[in-house]
Amino acid sequence: MKLSVIGCGYLGAVHAAAMASLGHDVVGIDVDETKIALLANGETPFFEPGLDEILRDALASGRLRFSTDYAEIADADVHFIGVGTPQRRDGAGADLTYVDSAIQDILPHLKPGSLVAGKSTVPVGTAARLAEIVAPSGARLAWNPEFLREGFAVKDTIEPDRLVYGVADATRDEDTAILDAVYAKALAADTPRLVTDYATAELVKVAANSFLATKISFINAMAEIAEVTGADVTQLADAIGHDVRIGRRFLNAGVGFGGGCLPKDIRAFAARAEELGKGESVAFLKQVDEINLRRRQRVVDLVVDSFDGQPFDRRVAVLGLAFKPDSDDIRDSPALDVAVRLKGLGAEVVSYDPEAMETARRAHPQLTYAASLDEALRGAEAVVVVTEWKQFRALDPERTAELVDRPVVFDGRNILDPSAWRAAGWTYTGMGR
Repeated sequence: MKLSVIGCGYLGAVHAAAMASLGHDVVGIDVDETKIALLANGETPFFEPGLDEILRDALASGRLRFSTDYAEIADADVHFIGVGTPQRRDGAGADLTYVDSAIQDILPHLKPGSLVAGKSTVPVGTAARLAEIVAPSGARLAWNPEFLREGFAVKDTIEPDRLVYGVADATRDEDTAILDAVYAKALAADTPRLVTDYATAELVKVAANSFLATKISFINAMAEIAEVTGADVTQLADAIGHDVRIGRRFLNAGVGFGGGCLPKDIRAFAARAEELGKGESVAFLKQVDEINLRRRQRVVDLVVDSFDGQPFDRRVAVLGLAFKPDSDDIRDSPALDVAVRLKGLGAEVVSYDPEAMETARRAHPQLTYAASLDEALRGAEAVVVVTEWKQFRALDPERTAELVDRPVVFDGRNILDPSAWRAAGWTYTGMGR
């Protein structure tokens, strides 16, 4: 099929390359000329495992191209909207500026019978409003939420765990058939497919993110209790995780969640519920957010306490800047937040991350960035692990002790073996352990 993808940020670039890798003819559109030039040259403006390869292969095949010219989309059968919906500057709600602009920009180029398929995460009620704007062009609108995990985005696009189509009742069969053709390979692999109305499709993504955020904050709330009772939250999570009604995934206590989705999505969901007069239904999300933010400060407090409240000029190695491993995304990153807070208290913070160094440096040039893991560790008086990169998990406590000046480690992700580190002479502190 002939597809266009509007917005070539994280979501859009991955979707465009993945769709082309499945055999579709795809054009990616973005107003950012620098980004388009990079992508057209086979270079990704962010780190995502596996994306470089499928991007280059799709470009070489001739099935993928990028442009800033909206006229390039005129012959497309399906137009995917993959622009950002950040948190509004003046409140907790979602900023729909980019979504609304994308719709207005494609309107002159829509052909009758084509389908506009929204993938951006939007407040419930947005699709119905946009469908009315699209209708006079003769095109139709569907909402097809994305469920990408950073670090696994390519796989999640090509081999999704489910597909959701939000479509209008009047054109349900036609729109479903079009999207089925787009996702034919996934459907052939028995991927579950749910066809819903607009509102349900919009709620699926924010409800899923809210549930995951709640699960993470729940175990972090248990970590707060564990820290004052002497319990081990990791063993607690193992025990309750054996209950099939609960499950073990996302029950990892630590410094909390971040990134470009969960924090802003739960805030936007709560704000939209208030607008709908049902704020009490998701009032708990505010506490979920508060628990999450408290865990960042808890790490900072632990480090400061280890210096008897005097962190000024004490060298602290902060391992991790991205909000999660296998990504260079620093949006609302707990790791970067911890580094910035410690720096603000006067500590000599030296940070290292395998992929997020340059993005972090542009956002926070006041921090010191090490060229290697060893450089970050050398001379440190405290080591703070705040992103779960494999190379941090694999640190050898005895060798690491030889690099630092003071063997004190704060395991903000509970990924180190406390017994091994203590046996090597370290003062080990985990989260809720």
